[in-house]
Amino acid sequence: MKKKVVIFGGGTGLSTLLKGLKDFPLEITAIITVSDNGRSTGRLRQEFNMPAVGDIRQVISNLSDTNDSIKEMLEYRFETSSDLNGHTVGNLILTSMFNITGSLKKSISNLSKLLDVHHKVLPLSEDRKITLMATTKSGNIVEGESEITECNEKIDHIFYKKEPHVLPEVIDAIGNADLIIFSMGSLYTSLLPNIICNSVLDALDNTKAPIMYICNAMTQPGETDHFTVGDHIEMINSYLNKRKIDVVIASNSKIDKVITKKYETQEQKDPVKIDKSKINKLNVELIESDIFKIEGGYLRHDSIKLATLIMYYLMRD
Repeated sequence: MKKKVVIFGGGTGLSTLLKGLKDFPLEITAIITVSDNGRSTGRLRQEFNMPAVGDIRQVISNLSDTNDSIKEMLEYRFETSSDLNGHTVGNLILTSMFNITGSLKKSISNLSKLLDVHHKVLPLSEDRKITLMATTKSGNIVEGESEITECNEKIDHIFYKKEPHVLPEVIDAIGNADLIIFSMGSLYTSLLPNIICNSVLDALDNTKAPIMYICNAMTQPGETDHFTVGDHIEMINSYLNKRKIDVVIASNSKIDKVITKKYETQEQKDPVKIDKSKINKLNVELIESDIFKIEGGYLRHDSIKLATLIMYYLMRD
């Protein structure tokens, strides 16, 4: 019987993880945050009164077994002087399906069938008006996911303006999981928006599945400046209830000094360092390996190596 894995996240981090994991003998349920209000997704939300579809499109594309030219079309972003400017084909397809069905869940299911996706993709919620909020260390309140990302102040806490209604299928998936994974990616705008809802926290408290966190490669300005692996775990745990992270995957890759300097000067980011003493104090198992690679001059997780480590963890017992 295939192991059931539930993965929380959004954006590029989750898509990278799923790209490597999708061909292993697993039943994957990817749960996607739907609070994005920027770029194409934000404009479509405002015009059609719907949840965010951008991260969902990206995840479906990476889970798809269709040919690469179809995936390329799905990810194509228009550059034009008309209202189409900035929109991706996949976002427009999901929007049209949403207008036909009135359900984001059904729209995802239809597109998944069309693109030969063999795993389940679920939005956290089908609520149309979902607004992510944040308080900064200076006490200011920031409204909107894209505004949080672009905020130049250090974030103190995130919350929803109104807590969304979580899909029952999300809660069921957590209850039936053999492993729950918190994907790498932005903590405040990709991971935490999925797990700060009370129904999700309750479901995590009641599951017997271990909770795994895949740590980010680099820190993020205003969010995790100078954070170690242990700091990431501690921050995520502060949002959880009784259940905490059980195991973390972190990279011990040797990073070229030129790449490190590029991140420091251009993006104000630093490599996330492994601090074994703090990880041990948090009672978290550490799985460390050389899982980073360079693509186009940037540091990326190697999706196949990462998936292999996850499979090893699942099968070792």
